[in-house]
Amino acid sequence: MTPAAATWSRPAPRRVRAIRDRLRTMYGRPIAPPHRRPLDELVLTVLSQSTNDRNRDVAYLRLTRALPTWEAVRDAPVSVVEEAIRPGGISKVKSARIQAILRAIGDPLSLDDLASMSVADAQRELCALPGVGRKTAACVLCFAFGMHDVPVDTHVSRVGSRLHLFRPKAGFEEMHDTMLALTPEGQALELHVNLLRHGRRTCHARIPDCASCALRRMCPERRG
Repeated sequence: MTPAAATWSRPAPRRVRAIRDRLRTMYGRPIAPPHRRPLDELVLTVLSQSTNDRNRDVAYLRLTRALPTWEAVRDAPVSVVEEAIRPGGISKVKSARIQAILRAIGDPLSLDDLASMSVADAQRELCALPGVGRKTAACVLCFAFGMHDVPVDTHVSRVGSRLHLFRPKAGFEEMHDTMLALTPEGQALELHVNLLRHGRRTCHARIPDCASCALRRMCPERRG
């Protein structure tokens, strides 16, 4: 264990609330009522991997136009799915993964029963599907059902690590557990979206814009 990891302790709730409030001042309070379409969210999240939002959305639109039901996507030749989602990148991998997930769900092809489960049980159900990890599961639970789960993507991971919300060198599984514990009830979507926005707009991976950062005074990793 590194010295930094040995001295790290989970942030106090008031510090997390202060970060939330500062981000809220910058970016507002995002509102997205649960859409209750978990399969749509699951496929969309798979398509989002290693690409940007625009390419993801183009791939999703092409897929749903070519194959209007998830049963059709599951049963189509993989080459048809691959061609439809090509704009989203690594289409060979994603097409095979999407079909493997849909086949693993079985009949009926539905994830609606997740809504009646606890967060922990729903996480386990989703993560048992081929290639589905905690981030993908959290996207489904948060955006489809409004459940208390926080997706930790590269932006949330980077911003959270610089703010020392996470133990140094923590893996993504641990980051998800920590983020879940830190996030006030009912604010999972807000904290995820605003941390993501901050990572995209200010807290860049290589050269963060610390000089104009709204979180500068509370960031242990600020530069200059």
